[in-house]
Amino acid sequence: MGKEIRMSYDDEGDILDISIGDPKKAVSKEVEDDFFLRVNPASGEVVGFSILNFRKWFRDAKDIKTLPIKAELAIS
Repeated sequence: MGKEIRMSYDDEGDILDISIGDPKKAVSKEVEDDFFLRVNPASGEVVGFSILNFRKWFRDAKDIKTLPIKAELAIS
């Protein structure tokens, strides 16, 4: 069965947070300036990611940022 994706945005802190599945313990790893993957230390599974200074990176709808992440998504 698939996992739900939960998104939240903290306007004051300017942080976009995306979680995959139920909350789990995780260690954050910076993969690029202001982009952090959250990884379950026991399994190595990516359980979410955070983007700091979100408005700085995406001021305009034409702004595009790519990350070295591969994912599978499906609609259930």
